[in-house]
Amino acid sequence: MSTHPTAADAEVIIKLYDLRREAEMRKARNWWLVTFWPETADDFLKIGMALGTQENNWLRQAGGYWEMCAGMVLHGAVNEDLFMEPSFCGEMFFIFAKVRPFLNELREKFQSPSMFSNIEKLINKSEKGRETLKVFETRIANRRKTMAEAARAKAS
Repeated sequence: MSTHPTAADAEVIIKLYDLRREAEMRKARNWWLVTFWPETADDFLKIGMALGTQENNWLRQAGGYWEMCAGMVLHGAVNEDLFMEPSFCGEMFFIFAKVRPFLNELREKFQSPSMFSNIEKLINKSEKGRETLKVFETRIANRRKTMAEAARAKAS
């Protein structure tokens, strides 16, 4: 595979982006980004075991989408540098940063050692990926702090 992005790589990125615009996928992405803020593996497990619920569908849909995309990159189906542009895959980092603190526990509880493994491999594969993850982990921590402060103010 060429180390330089090709027009075919750009076409794949555009198609992947288009899939993100599908109505149900937009709901799933919004739920992950705005509503779902798991603090523990059990918070994730509660949704993960609630088969048939809308939240379970969204959990699997958006998480599975990014896991599938990362797998395509790892197998050489799309150029890694083009895919890893934060303007395209920033959401993947955001989702992964939310679950990373308890990912090993999730893998054990779900008996799924490969859960989020493509995303993890892709992020850890490069210094740029690891640095970008740190940025998103900081954003997540700041958002959690802001939400906790707002909840305390509301309770007062």
